[in-house]
Amino acid sequence: MRFGLAIASALFLTGASMAEIVTKAIDYKHGDTVLEGFLAYDDAAKGKRPGVLVVHEWWGISDFTRDKCMQLAREGYVAFALDMYGKGIRTTDREQAAKLSGQFKDDVNLLRARAKAGLDTLLTDERCDAKRVAAIGFCFGGTTVLNLALSGADLVGVVSYHGGIGPMKLADGQSLKAKILVLHGADDPFIPADAITAFHESMRAAKADWQMMYYGNAVHSFTNPGAKGEIPGAQYEARADKRSWEHTKVFFAEIFATK
Repeated sequence: MRFGLAIASALFLTGASMAEIVTKAIDYKHGDTVLEGFLAYDDAAKGKRPGVLVVHEWWGISDFTRDKCMQLAREGYVAFALDMYGKGIRTTDREQAAKLSGQFKDDVNLLRARAKAGLDTLLTDERCDAKRVAAIGFCFGGTTVLNLALSGADLVGVVSYHGGIGPMKLADGQSLKAKILVLHGADDPFIPADAITAFHESMRAAKADWQMMYYGNAVHSFTNPGAKGEIPGAQYEARADKRSWEHTKVFFAEIFATK
């Protein structure tokens, strides 16, 4: 109900001072797997504009994911939330989420290929400027966008919010095109110090243009208001959420600047 009301409100409150945000469910495929993404854009804007690929948490596409897409659309981007799991496959159960995301844990090629299918779908949208496309991801999605960048995908930048980080390798024969921004809760209990060190070394080995921000008093899932501590170590933190979005906007201003 909340999602439907949000869309209805966005479509109703239009006029000279307010953009009309259009949203669509988009079916696409990766191999034989049917996937369902979510597209959002400002129908009042003219011409091509930067595109932002959005990758969901381990729950699958949710209201949180769709809200991020609509927020990006209001700021002038074409936003597309890809689907890593399959059409209709979503969960609120922690064990099921771990199983769904776990299929990619030991198969980085599948992870990168499934994400690339979502990127290719965004690139087919007539409003998207294919030369100015970024990807952002949350938790599992943060890990996904980092790996998509390391696959050599044609992205100008990626942003990982409280993503799983550790040793990551640039795909053989590829160059890293994307600039990288990692936004991390300084007290995240799921990412040990040795994993952070390994990630730093991976970035150096890939000769990445990268930066990493730490937010004090923040743990995992700090951007999601729905994270209320039911999972110990995963909780919303309003200051970190606000600051991370401001850092993202500065990053976007840099990577999307017209050359």
